[in-house]
Amino acid sequence: MSVDVIGTNSQVTLHFALKLDDGQLVDSTFERDAAKLTIGDGNLLPGFEACLMSLKAGDHQTFTVAPENGFGQPNPQNVQRMKRSDFAVDMPLSPGLMVSFADAQGAELPGVIKEIEGDAVYVDFNHPLAGKELLFEVQVIEVSNAD
Repeated sequence: MSVDVIGTNSQVTLHFALKLDDGQLVDSTFERDAAKLTIGDGNLLPGFEACLMSLKAGDHQTFTVAPENGFGQPNPQNVQRMKRSDFAVDMPLSPGLMVSFADAQGAELPGVIKEIEGDAVYVDFNHPLAGKELLFEVQVIEVSNAD
């Protein structure tokens, strides 16, 4: 069932491109299959979802999402000090290296090595896009009711 505009509980088919404010492309569906999203299901960034509201099939928009409405600001408490001995002996550690850990429930938790000082390894568990202004380009293809 087709509806006129995007609202809560809309099923939306669209193409999107996500860029950082310096123009760096993070992700895009324009060269592949369109994305299918459900508004209000909790899986979308609040700022992205808010900008989609009231768009309709055929709309092509560009908008900016502030960090507070995207992945948030980096939290200094998400940078953890670990011991070098917590890592495999043969693992070459360097700043910028992404390492995968398991959280208490066994789910994957990626962290980026921020700094190494002697036996101390500082790992940043903030989302890599935390603190970044996000630029979205969207082309809405279809809007329908998710029910």
